[in-house]
Amino acid sequence: MEDSESSSEMPSYKVTSEIYKENKYSDQAIGGNNRISKFIFKHPPFLIKQLFEKQKPRYDKDGDLIVEREKEGTLSIEHCTSTELKLVGLQLWRGAFLLADFILANPDLFKDKTILELGSGVGLTSIIASSVAKKVICTDVNIGDILKLIARNFENNKQYVKCKVNIAEVNFLNLKWAKELCKDFKTVDIILAADVIYDDSITEGFVKTLGKLLDPKPSTIAYVALEKRFVFTISDLDSVAPMYEEFLRCVARNNFNWTIEEIKLDFPKYFQYERLKQMLLMKIKRAP
Repeated sequence: MEDSESSSEMPSYKVTSEIYKENKYSDQAIGGNNRISKFIFKHPPFLIKQLFEKQKPRYDKDGDLIVEREKEGTLSIEHCTSTELKLVGLQLWRGAFLLADFILANPDLFKDKTILELGSGVGLTSIIASSVAKKVICTDVNIGDILKLIARNFENNKQYVKCKVNIAEVNFLNLKWAKELCKDFKTVDIILAADVIYDDSITEGFVKTLGKLLDPKPSTIAYVALEKRFVFTISDLDSVAPMYEEFLRCVARNNFNWTIEEIKLDFPKYFQYERLKQMLLMKIKRAP
């Protein structure tokens, strides 16, 4: 994450995701700070079959069947390239691509499941999840018209959407949810979250939100992706990842009896981004 200060009378700090330097994409300005970018990704076998099974077989000049093994596609994603910290959900971050890769590499884990994404941002991970799930509930706090932006992104990528999608507001700092949303949440099998651990109050709210969702249904599994951002502190005389450690402290403070398993990042990389060693994918569920 890169910080820059504007030259206005009151300093206004903005952040820019590194993903725009790492991912090969073409983009188009659509007004203001918003752009639509086309992110290239390799299709795994299940997606090739899903997208192309209705096409007529193709043959080469020798009459041999052409098998689509290395097909690539694009996601057309509307997003911002620079925002204030409170609007970082309008950008794309590495964790979303990591989580999307995990889904594409393990479709059987998500097939025919009801999936809830928390802090969905621009919706990239939920769009990928919708290619295998039974239902996707895509949520975020509705600032910067982000829910409308998510809806546009689903519409722009409808060729990948194979299930029912519900886009709704969930604010980590307000756990009073509408009755219909609570009813929806009782059906959730898998929870996804990427890049939501970056601020003390947001992290605390996320942990409490996750606790409320995991408590009533022990079989629910959460997959949480983040990037450990290390800083050197005088007090520790070492480089530490303060927000990751704050996440663990929040879990302990709230007495949540969870098992937290770190997933090896040795699964295929379908999107074009730098999978840094400080990236982390956690599998979280209630302890038996």
